[in-house]
Amino acid sequence: MMRAVIAGPDESGLGSALETEGVETTRVDGIASRPALEDAGIHDADLFVLTDVRQATAIAVGKDVNPGLRVVVYDENTIPEFARGQADLIVDPNLLGADAVAEELAG
Repeated sequence: MMRAVIAGPDESGLGSALETEGVETTRVDGIASRPALEDAGIHDADLFVLTDVRQATAIAVGKDVNPGLRVVVYDENTIPEFARGQADLIVDPNLLGADAVAEELAG
């Protein structure tokens, strides 16, 4: 079973859409610090979904803990340049809905 850790608010419902596709999801409450990511299971996750680019430093932390992690940024705001190269997929929720993104990620 695929596992995803989601950090940031999820107004677009990507977490629910991933669960519908059979992905086990865990959410980070608050700031996505290393301890919070570890508590959420980032070690065993296949995906790290970031929905708040203001927490972009969490991408480097997630990749440090789990080098094979696929990172998806799902936010309408622009990701900072320092984190852009570490993200595997950057999607604006205004351009592609949560159901379509979840289907692609789970498939």
